[in-house]
Amino acid sequence: MADPDSLAAESEARRFEEHRAHLRDVAYRILGSASDAEDAVQEAWLRLSRTDVSDVLNLRAWLTTVTGRVALNMLESRGTRREDMSAELPEPAADGPRASGPPPGPEDEALLGDEVSAALQVVLDTLEPRERLAFVLHDLFAVPFDEIAPVVDTSSAAARQLASRARRRLRAADVPAADQALLGGTTTAARATERAA
Repeated sequence: MADPDSLAAESEARRFEEHRAHLRDVAYRILGSASDAEDAVQEAWLRLSRTDVSDVLNLRAWLTTVTGRVALNMLESRGTRREDMSAELPEPAADGPRASGPPPGPEDEALLGDEVSAALQVVLDTLEPRERLAFVLHDLFAVPFDEIAPVVDTSSAAARQLASRARRRLRAADVPAADQALLGGTTTAARATERAA
């Protein structure tokens, strides 16, 4: 007969794996580095494995909160040092979007997604860590401010202010109009994806 503890651990691992891609996306959007994102997701797994979550009603939200907090700690530990993320970010397509020709195929959509990711990461790197976290969780992943507040150790109203300040800073940033349009498209697409999930 199987050990109840090992069965519980397997179930927990299976439940975690259901959310891994989402958590990796959240961490990447916050940190701007694939390797740092993997580290944050691994830390979320370790915290889950050490915590009794039997009373947690929404594991996805709990894991998003934990991953966001881990990512925030990682951002803050970077201090004033700005890391060069250019090696991590995909290069934009050299010829840009096509004006005519056949409709875009899956490979074209993947290239556009890479351009959006690169543009978004460059813009997000201008934000302070708590602003970045509030903006990413709310505007890109539609996490309510009352769930963001404990992650950034503040009230819901203050979390709303952090996201609002981030939006103002993004609008004021010296970002080409094309990248601003890509950023807006990413926000819309990410929210639609999250609602569908």
